[in-house]
Amino acid sequence: MRYRMIERCRDAFPIRLMCRCLHVSTSGYYDWRDRPLSQRAHDDRRLLERIRKIHDGSDGVMGSPRVWKELRYEGEACGLNRIARLMRQQRLYGIPQRKRWHKKVCGLRPENVHNHLQRDFTASEPNSRWVTDITYVRTQESWLYLCVVVDLYSGIVVGWSMSHCQDPQLVLQAVLMALWQREAKTPVILHSDRGCQFTSDEYQRFLQGHNLICSMSAVGSCADNALAESFFGLLKRERVYRRQYRTRAEARTDIFDYIERFHNPRKRRQLEMRQKQDLA
Repeated sequence: MRYRMIERCRDAFPIRLMCRCLHVSTSGYYDWRDRPLSQRAHDDRRLLERIRKIHDGSDGVMGSPRVWKELRYEGEACGLNRIARLMRQQRLYGIPQRKRWHKKVCGLRPENVHNHLQRDFTASEPNSRWVTDITYVRTQESWLYLCVVVDLYSGIVVGWSMSHCQDPQLVLQAVLMALWQREAKTPVILHSDRGCQFTSDEYQRFLQGHNLICSMSAVGSCADNALAESFFGLLKRERVYRRQYRTRAEARTDIFDYIERFHNPRKRRQLEMRQKQDLA
């Protein structure tokens, strides 16, 4: 630490004077300065280059845990604490989550519709359990509404749609996109809250006609659809709250970029890494 202080101030004060004041030898300082970097220091420099690239590639939203996961996916043998230390030294930080709780106004659950998930957001195979929800994005032009369908097995957004109005068609377009990407025709549980778009007769008839099992949350309980709420929290924290959209078209383009070029590729990498660990 004292040698580093001398190195920082060598242009302002004589080296012999600083060594005498800090009670270190001049020869010791020069030996420290000319000493080659250790193997660990070289590894730290190499890791720091990768960390900067991953952090910049995420638009500055990834913190040390997620950067560490990306490095692990690339085959780096490093610990989380080491990555956190390097990022802290370089003042590289992620974006913390906002904690805000509120209740939604909900409609009546249709007859013979139950909560099939019971807050169990796991799935044993792809396209067996989906969750869906709607959120809104502020623009200077007006509101833009976004509906997504998320696969519980992988966390990938398998269907999404955006519109200037919040109606059943917004939901149906997102579910249709998810159905087009599904290979098997086995029944799928599709969970939602009790918004009027999901309780509408048009939506319920659509599910029955496409072999989808409707599941709905309890009254006023956003925790029953926590995974969809979690995705919207990530989207807004990592992208929407950091932008000022002038038009709905601008917001639509940016949200498309986030889903298809950032979120889904990241989830596919995590799924691939999880499958490799299961085979090991």
